[in-house]
Amino acid sequence: MLPPAPPALADLLAYFGPLASERAEVAGGVALHTPGVNVLGLNAAFLPGAAPERLREAAAWQRSRGYPPLVAVPGRVGGAGEEIASLRCGVYRADPSPSPLTAEQVSRLHLPRWAAVIAEAHGTPEWGSALARHLGRVLEGRRDYTLLLAYAGSEAVGALLWQAAGAGGRAHLWGTLDPAVDGALLNGAATLGEFLLASVPSTSPISVVEAEEVSFFLMKGDGNP
Repeated sequence: MLPPAPPALADLLAYFGPLASERAEVAGGVALHTPGVNVLGLNAAFLPGAAPERLREAAAWQRSRGYPPLVAVPGRVGGAGEEIASLRCGVYRADPSPSPLTAEQVSRLHLPRWAAVIAEAHGTPEWGSALARHLGRVLEGRRDYTLLLAYAGSEAVGALLWQAAGAGGRAHLWGTLDPAVDGALLNGAATLGEFLLASVPSTSPISVVEAEEVSFFLMKGDGNP
């Protein structure tokens, strides 16, 4: 049995694990892989630390299967490879200020539009169709995930996938085409439970409390730092 993962890492795994195509225990952590989908959280080895032997083992395991050596670890890791993203994971507290922007739950019939928005928000619009097809399969029959879209007028400008978690929920896969709608989208998700566990880019002005940082990076060479 694996030792307990740091809270932020465990939270990301609880969210992305059910959405991934493959899951395996690797280097004292858990590796997820999802062919044909470019979401970082669905294609990374989540490791409890960046000890060199862990990185080497994870890199060897991923490369032997033809997967990119993408790792997620707590904190920031210098010199281990190319940092792809850094997230602050914590509790999002809704802003009570009124907003002219709206976010609403939508049915799975809106999945192609939802996926197109989130793919464009992350700068990879060409991956929208593949993401919609994948989520259409893995979400079938699951009632613990909910799609939200945020609008500016009639135009969808934000997308978020909410997961039920106890009395609250999680939101780790979201994006907007306009930073002005970030808060409205997360506020919409926060109305679905008593609290919202969320991740935001380290560069985002959005605040989360009890925040822990998680870095995603591509290891260089054979995984040596």
